[in-house]
Amino acid sequence: MVAAALTAAHYLDAALGADVPREDIEGVLAGIVRRHGLTEYWVTDEHGNIVFGSHKTDFVFPDDPDAGTQAAIFTALLRGDKTTVIQEPQPREEDGAPFQYVGVAGVDQPRIVQIGLARAGGPSA
Repeated sequence: MVAAALTAAHYLDAALGADVPREDIEGVLAGIVRRHGLTEYWVTDEHGNIVFGSHKTDFVFPDDPDAGTQAAIFTALLRGDKTTVIQEPQPREEDGAPFQYVGVAGVDQPRIVQIGLARAGGPSA
């Protein structure tokens, strides 16, 4: 999962620098996720707003790492405190489905590049 997130982060840096159209970027990111057998992806701007993702959402990552939400741990990527976050499988706050998320820091700017995997539980990937 970390490899997929890093691939996505580096691709995004190159694609944005080359003015690749948004729909092409979305297609490549979706392909990275599919080829790795993963479920979803989310990419934020420097404020935690999702700018690319598996589906349309208005979700914003919290800016407080102690917010007490499932997503709060990923704030460290925006702040530059960490370059990789691996979350253990757990019920997703949105719907209770067992999910695991992994995130990496952006290459081009502060951002979260997160990959998700629907899981039945078990060890980290």
